[in-house]
Amino acid sequence: MASRPGYVTLPIISVLAAIGYVYYTTVFLAIPAWLGLATAAGVANAAAYTALALACVATYALAITRDPGRVPPAFVPDVEDAETPIHEIKRKGGDLRYCQKCSHYKPPRAHHCRVCKRCILRMDHHCIWINNCVGHENYKIFLIFVLYVATASLYSMVLLIGGAVHIAPKDEQSGSDSPRSSIIICSVIVCPIAFSTAILLGWHAYLILHNKTTIEYHEGVRAMWLAEKAGNLYHHPYDLGFYHNIVSVRTISIIFLLHVPHTL
Repeated sequence: MASRPGYVTLPIISVLAAIGYVYYTTVFLAIPAWLGLATAAGVANAAAYTALALACVATYALAITRDPGRVPPAFVPDVEDAETPIHEIKRKGGDLRYCQKCSHYKPPRAHHCRVCKRCILRMDHHCIWINNCVGHENYKIFLIFVLYVATASLYSMVLLIGGAVHIAPKDEQSGSDSPRSSIIICSVIVCPIAFSTAILLGWHAYLILHNKTTIEYHEGVRAMWLAEKAGNLYHHPYDLGFYHNIVSVRTISIIFLLHVPHTL
C-alpha cells in the first residue's frame, strides 16, 4: 500500500540515517585521521562539511513538505483566448484533457498522480525518497537538494579516501584496525550515492535545457516516432531555447500564468 504524501516513510528514514552516518564518519573519523580536528585545516573542513550537511537536511525537508503544485478547482481552459499559445488535448478524440478522478480540467503539463491521488502542475515524477511528487512548486528545491547531496558525497569521498590512506600506517604500527573499517564501509555507501546523484543531476540539467519533464521526455520519444513515421518533424512545444528554458525554472510557469491569471 502506498504511503500518503507528507508522512514519514521508511525511505525517508533511510535517507536521514545515511546522512547522519556519513556525516559522523566523515567529520569525526576521516577528518581527525587525516588532518586532525585541532588543526586549522581540520576545523575548516569540518565546518564546511557541517554547513553542507545542514543544507542537505534543510532542502530535503523542504522537498518533502512543500506542495508540488495544486490545480485550482475553478480552472477552465479558455479556448478563445488568443494569447494562450497551447492547449493540450487527449490523444484519442481530441478533447481537452479532463481528469475523471479529480473532476476538473487539466492545465497544460499537469498529470494525475496515483500515489498523491490528485493532479500535479508540471509533474515530473513521484519520488519515493521524499514521499512526494516533484512538480511545479518544488522542482527547484528538489534540484538544489540533489546538487547539495552530489557535492557533499564527492567532498566526503575525498575526505574518506584521505582518512583511510593516512590511517593505514598507524594501524600497521599499532596492530589494530581502529576506525579504518568504518571509513571503508562509509566509502562503499557514499560511492554509489555520489554516482547516482551526479547522473540524476546531469539528467535534469538536460531536461532543463530542453524545458521538459521526465514524463514529457518519455511522451516525446513516442511523439517523435509517430512524427517520423508520418514523415513530419517533431518539436517539443515548450522548448523556448536554452536561456529561457533555464530562466523558466526560476520563475513561475509562463503557460500556467497565461491560463490562470486570477489565481495569482
